[in-house]
Amino acid sequence: MFKNAFYLYYDGFRSMVVGRTLWKIILIKLFIMFAILKVFFFPNFLATNFDTDAERADHVLKNLTQPSSNNH
Repeated sequence: MFKNAFYLYYDGFRSMVVGRTLWKIILIKLFIMFAILKVFFFPNFLATNFDTDAERADHVLKNLTQPSSNNH
């Protein structure tokens, strides 16, 4: 059963023409989103602002447990 399913997908992907181009575009977009955008738009805030793991843990615990000041 698994062998038949494997060959179904293997033959299908092998005979694709337009699909290969679409998969290449999808992989390039995923690379851009996860590799490039992460570096520039999502810096590691805790590593840059705190020196030890204990300081990082205290900061996260304080921000998770303090009540919100925006109670509307």
